[in-house]
Amino acid sequence: MGLTRTDGPLSPRAPHSVNYAIDGPPHKLLMHPFPRRVRAEFAGRTILDTRRGALLHETALLPRLYVPESDLDRDAFVGSDHTTHCPFKGDATYLSLRVGDRTVENALWTYPDPVPAAEWLTGYACLYWDAADAWFDEDEQVHAHLTDPYTRVDVRPTSRHVQVFAGDVLVAESHDPMRLDETGLPPRWYLSPDDVRVPLEPSGTSQRCPYKGRSSYWSIRLADGREITDAVWGYPDPLPESSRIAGRLSFDHDDLRTLVDGEPAT
Repeated sequence: MGLTRTDGPLSPRAPHSVNYAIDGPPHKLLMHPFPRRVRAEFAGRTILDTRRGALLHETALLPRLYVPESDLDRDAFVGSDHTTHCPFKGDATYLSLRVGDRTVENALWTYPDPVPAAEWLTGYACLYWDAADAWFDEDEQVHAHLTDPYTRVDVRPTSRHVQVFAGDVLVAESHDPMRLDETGLPPRWYLSPDDVRVPLEPSGTSQRCPYKGRSSYWSIRLADGREITDAVWGYPDPLPESSRIAGRLSFDHDDLRTLVDGEPAT
């Protein structure tokens, strides 16, 4: 996200406030080593174990982990007739993942003969994240995707005045929120549950963030009976690097309006 999306230097709309120009195609690639040990498990078996992986940053895409083919359990992969073509990387061939009675079709791809500009992909393979049952960064299980060294999350206490409205109804108000800044995303304001003025109902929705952890969602119930679904989320037990937002709530929905010091939040 940091390099390739929004206004990163390898994004489709690189920033104009620079004193240099990046010469090259609109769609750019950058691959660099990912120094930590990474493992993937499927059906109780380690199918990928590498200390020599590399992240491929590609314009408008999240970075993907490519590993030497020798770091795969080749007995867990079988041939496939599926192929795709990328004008920036070349023709990809695919392998399906098969362990016991479980199969994931076309789970892994390689570029046996990449285009000259990406010849460094030779001998590397990429496994779809969702194909594995579990991924480990060193000995910690990670979710959604590997963390990007060009992305960071900062959480800071602030005395900014934050108000959240649903129409004319004041939903929440705080003078001591936490501000969370995540590379490439707008700032998020995390409020104490005591700052909420309307009933919240757990929705059952949950998502994973590799920088913050597992989220829980709530819906807003207004006095007139209206419900705004999944308008509020929080991280009851966030990852250590985002521990300051533990137990706090953030608001975002098309039916909500957030003001910060009286101005619309950006």
